[in-house]
Amino acid sequence: MQTPSEPAPAGPGVDAIFVPTNRPIPFLKTAVRLAQEMGCTLVTLHSGKSAAGEVHATVSPNVDLFPIDIPKVILLNLPRWETSQLLAGTALASHFDISPKRNVALMLSHMLGWSRILFLDDDIIDVNPQDVYQASGLLGLYCAVGLGLVRFPDNSVVCHAYRLAGGSQESFVGAGALVLDARVARIHSTFFPDIYNEDWFFLLGTEKRLLPTVSIGHVNQVDYDPFDSPDRARNQEFGDVLAEGIYWLLDQDQSIGDADLRHWADFLHKRKLFIEMVATRTEASVIDQNEKKRRRVALKAADDRLREITPELCEQYVQAWIRDRVRWRQHLDELPTGVDRMQALAELRRRPHSTTLAR
Repeated sequence: MQTPSEPAPAGPGVDAIFVPTNRPIPFLKTAVRLAQEMGCTLVTLHSGKSAAGEVHATVSPNVDLFPIDIPKVILLNLPRWETSQLLAGTALASHFDISPKRNVALMLSHMLGWSRILFLDDDIIDVNPQDVYQASGLLGLYCAVGLGLVRFPDNSVVCHAYRLAGGSQESFVGAGALVLDARVARIHSTFFPDIYNEDWFFLLGTEKRLLPTVSIGHVNQVDYDPFDSPDRARNQEFGDVLAEGIYWLLDQDQSIGDADLRHWADFLHKRKLFIEMVATRTEASVIDQNEKKRRRVALKAADDRLREITPELCEQYVQAWIRDRVRWRQHLDELPTGVDRMQALAELRRRPHSTTLAR
């Protein structure tokens, strides 16, 4: 990931802001304000405690609002991912819908002809429109431009524990606040797999490098407690291992093709030593005993999940992900373009099932 050598010129802005949300409608306040100030379409993708029908009553009529209720993933017209089938029925399978929602955003952009888009999570706040304009001005040079998180780092539970125990921990660009050239993403056949760190996979380009990516500006994320449940660390571990393992290869000027059994056996051992080191530092920290216990429990949950991950599974997943990229490009090529919004909505349904997709 790079940073611009000089201030970026303001660009034309974005065609649409996509907000995947499962929280109550007030969490859309930042996105609504930003869409109004920038004069762009706001696409809200709803599930859980959030419903598309509730948005219109709280949003000014001068905002071009496109709210969509997202049904169960099985009802969406998405490829049958080999990566998801590999994990189906196991403790490693994902039960979240953030990745499908972001893939739906890419499908809509392709069908409706939107090239410059902004992914914005519903817990991101303090977004400066000028940063988004500058990010859009960089899309001729970069495929993706992240808006940097400055107050609450977007790390996994294990990395939060490492940072809080005195470790030097950076945050990578993520899809929580990401300006993107959707056309270039399509050319690279990149998508969001159903796994933690799905945006790290999305930003992988060729064999030895990332998609051209840069970070500018800053936003904030609503604080949350990373140690509120050991399930959080447990559910993140497989995605953390895969993403960290691949990016470590790239840092060594190796390629994704080098992610073989030997690499994964070595990396899984490194990961185990890392978690043990974080646990040791945590025990030595001068903090409240209850807080120390919460972190200890979270780290144990990550370590327990790590023991279930094998080099063979890691290698199989990466190979399946490579094949899924081909499926994704074929899927996009089969979608119609130049359609209106209602036609695009119809294409999101997996035939012959009906869904609750609604405008």
